[in-house]
Amino acid sequence: MQQKQMNIELRSKTGTGVSRRLRIADMVPGVVYGKGIDPMPVSIAYRELQNAIAGEGGQNNLITLIGGGALDQNIVIVVDLQCDPIKRTFKHVDLHRINPTEKLRVTVPISLTGTAIGVKEGGLLDLAHHELHVECLPGNIPDHIVIDVTNLAIAHSIHVNEIPLPEGITLLDNPKTPIVSVLGRAKEAEATA
Repeated sequence: MQQKQMNIELRSKTGTGVSRRLRIADMVPGVVYGKGIDPMPVSIAYRELQNAIAGEGGQNNLITLIGGGALDQNIVIVVDLQCDPIKRTFKHVDLHRINPTEKLRVTVPISLTGTAIGVKEGGLLDLAHHELHVECLPGNIPDHIVIDVTNLAIAHSIHVNEIPLPEGITLLDNPKTPIVSVLGRAKEAEATA
């Protein structure tokens, strides 16, 4: 998991008008919360936030806060990132202060590798879920979970309980949930006599 740094500023004023002015100034309003602290409103330069979640880990990157008074040197993770549906710009971010020695629950993307036997035979690969819910220590959060589909035949699936995981990671999804499968091609309709 990548460790990043991000400069923040504490803010005393909150509300829609304040948030709007921050966005105009190329800042992103946010809140830092966690066990043992009251929620603290912050503002973050747009580029700082963009750089902090860049890379394979994305929102699961561990971020060390720089500045912000009492928040200085705290480690956080992005819990919620609101984006403008049209411009795709950040509107608000929720940061959760974490303890490196306590497990947390995160969502990790799935990455497929190999070409399924069933696809070579004319089937269609169907990825039903693009991410998995896991529980682990912050330092063990994987960038993605790799699933090898090479031996997957037509009409077969790989379920949650069949996914190999690195040590120290627990899957929280239903073990019987199919993640990826190969669908058989439709049979040609027989011509009527």
